[in-house]
Amino acid sequence: MAQDYGDREHLQTDAARIAVIIPVLNEEDSIGRVINDIPAELNATVIVADNGSVDGSMEAARRAGAIVVREEERGYGAACLRGMLEAARHDPDIIVFLDGDYSDFPGEMPLLIEPILHDDADMVIGSRVRGRHEQGALLPQARFGNWLSTRLIKLFWRIEFTDLGPFRSIRWPALQALGMADRNYGWTVEMQIKAAKHGLQCREVPVSYRKRIGVSKVTGTIQGAVKAGVKILWTIALHVFSGLPRS
Repeated sequence: MAQDYGDREHLQTDAARIAVIIPVLNEEDSIGRVINDIPAELNATVIVADNGSVDGSMEAARRAGAIVVREEERGYGAACLRGMLEAARHDPDIIVFLDGDYSDFPGEMPLLIEPILHDDADMVIGSRVRGRHEQGALLPQARFGNWLSTRLIKLFWRIEFTDLGPFRSIRWPALQALGMADRNYGWTVEMQIKAAKHGLQCREVPVSYRKRIGVSKVTGTIQGAVKAGVKILWTIALHVFSGLPRS
């Protein structure tokens, strides 16, 4: 049975508190554009979780009006978890995650928030597969990884996704209840698996996607793609076997 993860009546007003968490690693050329494209009417608290950048990413993020926190341990999940620690200080209702490389379209953020405000979802995944994307933006290794991972999720947990896209929103109480732990490549798939296991009301919405500024730390290199693929499959297997009855 699905649990109650927030005050629905409060979230149906214009006073919903939104925090945006953006993990960043050497995104000096793009992070300001990402922040500036977040719709001003959302009055969002923007948190940039810098993951050890050696360029001017932190300064660029501050100039654009973001709160900047630092996570020295390298890893996408580690940066997201650090961002969550900061978000807790602002008492949000909804958390939005997106990347700092300008591949996502921050202006589409209301598409991910409105289903939660209207009590139609606890978590919303922005599907790049279902949306419009520039040619070459969604690389073949990413397409295959998404296809395989989402089908395994459907097989084992009976919930259908098409993407493990980073652009996503979730009720803050629901996110806290998930007990997120992965500190690198398994972050997105862990969230979707745990959402299914916790009975969250999940939706996907099509989102646009473009070629990122800079090179992807995951799918942009063979080594990164292999490491990400192995970790994602390991995360799925870990949750499959943890759910089996003990003899």
